[in-house]
Formats: sequence, structure tokens, C-alpha cells
Amino acid sequence: MVFERRYYLEQLCRAEGNGMIKVITGIRRCGKSFLLFNLFRQWLLERGVSENHIIQVNLEDRRNKKLRDPDALLRHIDSLMVDGDRYYIMLDEVQMVKEFEDVLNSYLNVPNAEVYVTGSNAKFLSRDIITEFRGRGWEIRIHPLSFAEYYEVVGGEKGEALEMYYRYGGLPAVAQLARAEEKQNYLREIFETVYLRDVLERNRLKNPTGMRELIRILASIMGSSSNARRISNTFKTVGGLDVAPATIAKYIECLQDAFFISEALRYDVRGRKYIGTETKYYFEDIGIRNAILEFRQLEPPHTMENVIYNELCRNGFVVDVGVVGSFRRGEDGQLKRRSLEIDFVVNRHDERLYIQSAYAMPTDDKVNQEQESLLHVDDGFRKVIIAGDRYHSGYNEDGILVVGLYDFLLGKIELWK
Repeated sequence: MVFERRYYLEQLCRAEGNGMIKVITGIRRCGKSFLLFNLFRQWLLERGVSENHIIQVNLEDRRNKKLRDPDALLRHIDSLMVDGDRYYIMLDEVQMVKEFEDVLNSYLNVPNAEVYVTGSNAKFLSRDIITEFRGRGWEIRIHPLSFAEYYEVVGGEKGEALEMYYRYGGLPAVAQLARAEEKQNYLREIFETVYLRDVLERNRLKNPTGMRELIRILASIMGSSSNARRISNTFKTVGGLDVAPATIAKYIECLQDAFFISEALRYDVRGRKYIGTETKYYFEDIGIRNAILEFRQLEPPHTMENVIYNELCRNGFVVDVGVVGSFRRGEDGQLKRRSLEIDFVVNRHDERLYIQSAYAMPTDDKVNQEQESLLHVDDGFRKVIIAGDRYHSGYNEDGILVVGLYDFLLGKIELWK
């Protein structure tokens, strides 16, 4: 079972020869190494590149521990570059090398060196691309399998495939396991031994119990508005733990740096400004989220929202949560202000989409409820409802584009005008 990851492979192929360091980032086990060492390597070989001009170093491999020393790594690479032809240098999990920025910068002015690196930590990669590489770093962000990538290989009845995707997520290794028990055990194991341990050790956190409880809380409130102070209060109420809001904020930042979760900021549509009081958190892989909760709190509406969010981010869009004010006359005859939420405000350059995620709209009342916030937006950008119970897409009488979930996830409809 091979996932071709064409979307990312095309990005790598287009970047070949651009004179920059190609930095492939993403959560651990999402397929970065396979993309670089297998798919891209095969593409190079098919174009006539000699095997001895492809230098691969897996720095996560214990056998390469000596090469985590920057000078040893430089000597190793230099010893393999024996002529003036182009060499393709591929370094996996480069953040394990001390002073890796100096190593990569050493090859910026080597005309026949084409450098590709992978990493699982935004703190040591994405931010350093800006500060250290001086505009010479080219980031390609990898995500777990989209539903389209998953379904293309797994096939079968769409509803059953989506149910499995909702439950077990899109990590390639999980998709290749046959039995439910194997999938669940793998997800539990990788959370404890890879994701949690990596965050604790990398950031030298001394409160593993607090971090584990925070992750459980975030998994329980997935897609709900919250903030560090409210989560701190939840710690006290549920677990009897006194963890300061500042500590909560620090731990959340560590999880974001590891690409474990993402945050969607709240945006005042009419006021055209961000609201810093609350935010929403989504999981990079829904299967890991479910494993954290022992597959007990399976919530299809929230899961669908998380999957839509991930799909939008996978396409490189900036995604916020929208807030729009409105007035309604109460029973006392007085006008009262309300804040209505738009699930996603999606930005692409100078274009925008407003999107609602609706698990089901069986009645007119439910339709009106889902589109109410959209109807209070008075600009000219397209308004969309992605509906889990619709199999055909089209505009309704209020001018809102209602898109079937499968059409959206399988890329069968163009959302942008």
C-alpha cells in the first residue's frame, strides 16, 4: 500500500534548483522521510541522477549518532562530494544536529549542492528559516493523509471509508494496518513514546502529569472556544491541579511547535480585527486525538469540523474563526446585541471565504440556524456551507453555496470564484 503524496512531491519537484534550502516540516510519522528518501529520490533517479550523487542521512537513526555533531556531518557530506556535478543532500530530522543552522548555511554558497532537510519542530525550523537563512529557506509543510489521499488507496464505500478516517485519522502507518485493534494500539503507543515524550524532552518540561492532562482537556474541547485561564480553571475542577494560565500557554505553545495542534484565532468580521480573548484548537491528526481519549469521545460533528479545518490548512490557506455581531429584539421589545460565530474565515491572498461546517441539515430550521451568521456578513466574498448529509452541491435561494462533504474532501468542487 503506497501513498504517492503527489501534492507534496510536486512542490518538491518545482523547488528543485531554486538555490534555496528545502525544509520539509510536519508532525512526526506523517510521511516526511518517505516523501524525501523514497518518492523524491525515485523521481531524481528517473531523471538520470546517479545514486552516488544522492546523499542521505537519517539523523534519527542511532547508527548515525556521531553525525549529529555538526563538524562530523560536514566532513561526511564533503567526503562524498567528489566532483563538480550536482549533489542532492537529504538530511532527515535535522533538528537533532547541534548548530544545524551553521551546517545548512555552509552549503548555501556551494553551487553544486542541493539541500533538503526534514524536521518535526517549528521552533527550530520555521522560525529559524526567517532569522538564519536570510530568505534562502523554502518551507514545504507536510500533513497526515488527506481523506482524498486515503480514499484513493483504500477505496471501498465512501461512508465506511470516512467513518474509518474519522476514527483512526491519516497517519500512513495506521492506514496500512488491517485490524481495528492494531490501529488503536499503534496510535496509543505512538502518542506516549513519540509525541508526548518528544515534547517533554525537547522542552525540558518537568510536569508530565500536567502536560498529559492538558492534552486530554484539549482533546475533549476540540473545536470549542477556550483560553489558558479557562483551561487552568478546568484543571482545578476536574483534576485538582493548580496550573497557572501562563504555564498552560507555554505548554500549548510547545504542542504547536511540535505540529501536534493548531490554533484558529477569533476574527471580528465587521470590525476587521482579531479578538484575543479566546481561540480554538484543532488536532493535526484526528486518530491521535481519539487515542488520547481511548476512543470514547467520538463526536462526528466536531470531528468533521476538525477534518475540514485540516483540509483548508493543507491547501495553504490562513484559517480563522469568524465573529459577526447582530441585533435581535427580545421579548421585552429591546434590541439586544449578539455575537454569531462563523466556523472558518478562510483567506487566500486578497480573497476570502466564509465557511460553516454542518454535520446535518434535516430541516429548514436547521438550515436557517447554520446560515444565520453568514447572512449577517455584508461583504461580497463567497459564503459556503459544507454539509455532511448532502451529496450534491449548489446555491440555495439565499445565495449561499451548499457543498456536499464528499465533494469538498475529494476536491470535486471549486470553492473560490
